[in-house]
Amino acid sequence: MLKNFESIKTFGELKKAGYKSISVKEEMRKNLIDLLKRNINPFEEIIGYDETVIPDIQTAILSRHNIILLGLRGQAKTKIARLMINLLDEYIPIIEDSEVNDDPFHPLSRYGKDKLEEMNDETPITWIHKSERYTEKLATPDVTIADLIGDVDPIKAASLKLHYSDERVIHFGLIPRSHRSIFVINELPDLQARIQVALFNILQEKDVQIRGFKIRLPLDVQFVFTANPEDYTNRGSIVTPLKDRIDSQILTHYPKTIIISRKITEQEAKLTDEQTKKICVPDFIKNLIEQVAFEARSSEFVDMKSGVSARLTISAYENIVSTAERRIIINNEKETTVRISDFIGIIPSITGKVELVYEGEQEGPVKVAHILISKAIKTQFAHHFPSPDKIKRAHDLNPYQEITNWFAKGNQLSLPNNLTNEEYQKLLLSVPGLKELIEKFIPGEDTAYKLLMMEFALHGLAENSLLSKHQIEFGLQFKDMLSSMFTVSEDEDRDNEELYT
Repeated sequence: MLKNFESIKTFGELKKAGYKSISVKEEMRKNLIDLLKRNINPFEEIIGYDETVIPDIQTAILSRHNIILLGLRGQAKTKIARLMINLLDEYIPIIEDSEVNDDPFHPLSRYGKDKLEEMNDETPITWIHKSERYTEKLATPDVTIADLIGDVDPIKAASLKLHYSDERVIHFGLIPRSHRSIFVINELPDLQARIQVALFNILQEKDVQIRGFKIRLPLDVQFVFTANPEDYTNRGSIVTPLKDRIDSQILTHYPKTIIISRKITEQEAKLTDEQTKKICVPDFIKNLIEQVAFEARSSEFVDMKSGVSARLTISAYENIVSTAERRIIINNEKETTVRISDFIGIIPSITGKVELVYEGEQEGPVKVAHILISKAIKTQFAHHFPSPDKIKRAHDLNPYQEITNWFAKGNQLSLPNNLTNEEYQKLLLSVPGLKELIEKFIPGEDTAYKLLMMEFALHGLAENSLLSKHQIEFGLQFKDMLSSMFTVSEDEDRDNEELYT
């Protein structure tokens, strides 16, 4: 871009300054090459795609291709498209008041051509920022050809006293108005087939035809489409000739590791300064939240074709912090550490983010959410403590014996959700052997973290069937597994007696 470009006001001054216009695809290619040479990543906010998706996108841009990003929900497809404006020049010149970003060197519209013919070097120009050169449209069944390409405007014809055969009565749609820009269509399969057909010429011949006008608009547009594979069967499809004209199809994916998933969540989650200051969220809790999403993506209750969005863990992270914040507000405390019992607060984040198969619908979304949290706890438990099954098979010394013996004697532990920090500590320390277990396997941590892991150990033992865990009115209750089974059996017998009485 030219230095002191703002001082250039006419076409003549632009030519004198030596400005040369290039296509938007060449512009993006040029800027990408420059960034790669300087080791700058224009997609820095996209995490987890460094070795997969990002290289494919860069290759497509170097090839000057139109792109389709194909992947399940919550895989950053739209975010990638929006970051492509980083590859545009900061400002470009257009003929002043042009509706379609007319290039002074190659005007596209009748307005631009007439203006240049009338004023020549005195043609006024203006500079538009790259943020104005991005257009995004969500494909819905009600989108029309007029919306995307254009139509005859009778009001314009009447006000300008023009005949309907005059090219100037055309009202341009979104695509012509995105000339020399990036145009994104999200959820492409939702676009009606006849509308997709209308895109053929734009992609291949790079022109548009509006109604019966004998005009040719050689549009210069970088197209980016997004689609979900599920849409091919459930809502619609991409018509084959259109798909054939999209040069590069790039497959996105979910994070492959807990660490990458955590980075995405931490980047996208919105917390207040007060929440950050008052609520401690240990890395262990962050990993456990991510584990819930990983369990959901492999669960027999969740529709794999639909996917589990990264938004699940982002919402869950925000909700668990807010659950802990609500607790300290109620208890009039200044600060706290997130607890396992606070996971009750992430259930609304799960139920609204997963599509259930028939078996999941039978269980119900809330029950499925509890199952996913339980599975996540069991998986993470194995990363911090010895496996109870392996201990049993190897006949090793059981580090959980003192804890389970205490519960076997008829003792139980109730953990209400809104315990004060002092009450929480007192209750957990009342279980013999629990503190010693944490000191043995998780040494060198502060008191708040040890208390968290003490509670986690109880949940982990319950998920490994060494204890029983039941929901009570305002929290959870831990009991001996065997006595709990007898209690449940007695309750069922009593219910049956009442049923047949």
